[in-house]
Amino acid sequence: QVQLVESGGGLVQAGGSLRLSCAASGNIASINVMGWYRQAPGKQRELVAVIARGGNTNYVDSVKGRFTISRDNAKNTLYLQMNSLKPEDTAVYYCNCNAGSIWNLVNYWGQGTQVTVSS
Repeated sequence: QVQLVESGGGLVQAGGSLRLSCAASGNIASINVMGWYRQAPGKQRELVAVIARGGNTNYVDSVKGRFTISRDNAKNTLYLQMNSLKPEDTAVYYCNCNAGSIWNLVNYWGQGTQVTVSS
């Protein structure tokens, strides 16, 4: 079992920055890929960024060059640095991880944190 606790959401004006954090606990050694998703009103939840334990990352095109995902394995914490924020970034952001063996991965979610970007 893995528990994910998020923090760092809030209200920011367009062009501003926020950093989201996700603290993981439980069976930490079993965590493989971690990522951030977001869901805006009336839209499907979408993958924003992912990072493997070794540090390889990938991003959705709309945030490339603006967002940076990172993880501190010693602190069991995932981060999303969001710069040059736009109103269209407004959404609930969710921390996610896959944990277990490569043959039996389980998907875990944080509770979500609201990010609102004003025009």
